[in-house]
Amino acid sequence: MNYLIFIIIGILGAWLTFFLSERLKQGPVRSSAILSLIVSLFFYCFPDLCNAYLTKNIPFVFIGSTFIGMVSPLSRGNYIRLAVAASLFGIIYVNKAHFFEGYGGALGALAFIALLSSMGFSVIISRSPRLKKGIVKARKKVSRQGK
Repeated sequence: MNYLIFIIIGILGAWLTFFLSERLKQGPVRSSAILSLIVSLFFYCFPDLCNAYLTKNIPFVFIGSTFIGMVSPLSRGNYIRLAVAASLFGIIYVNKAHFFEGYGGALGALAFIALLSSMGFSVIISRSPRLKKGIVKARKKVSRQGK
């Protein structure tokens, strides 16, 4: 059940940040900060609303997912890719959050891993001419180096 809650929270965090940043022209940093402050204050003021585990971790998942929502639309950021990345972030957070304890920037690193993975998935599954052109260029480069 925690997976589903963290995935939903992650998707909301990424989508709302992207929406505030791009549609309402607030900028990525301001959007992330405003939303993170609201969610963190909410759980600080109402700690008995959920169980202790969720009350402690929902703000972290939300804050980390806002980092995903800070992606530029120029890097082909869209709501589907954000949802995939945020879902991946939630799953990684539940399974590997203890691995990153004590390291500064753990949420940002997890967000980066999730976003980069989702962007890689979209490139792999797309059948765009750009991908084919890139593969042809890579083959030519490798064949030139082998000679």
